Amino acid sequence: MIKLRVRGSAAVLLLSVAAFSGSASAAGDAEAGSEKIATCVACHDAEGQGTAGIYPNLAGQSATYLESALKAYREGQRAGGMAAVMTPQAANLSDQDIADLAAYYSSL
Repeated sequence: MIKLRVRGSAAVLLLSVAAFSGSASAAGDAEAGSEKIATCVACHDAEGQGTAGIYPNLAGQSATYLESALKAYREGQRAGGMAAVMTPQAANLSDQDIADLAAYYSSL
């Protein structure tokens, strides 16, 4: 019985790892990201701090979270809040652009 549980747990773990690795994103380059923030700085400044209370701080956020959020805005999967502002900003970003921006802001 224990052997069966161990095998089942191992199978779940392997499937989880395979699913996660298949959805892995492009590695971000913080230096390249620092050169792509021209539009972002109006609301999040170069140090990733919101320029007004309605804009979130990006500095130190998880790169995975930032990538996920930007991709969701780009794909029109986020509504409400700042979606009206962010969706057009993210619309023309490539996966690499997003990874680079996320790497930059998460490194601050």
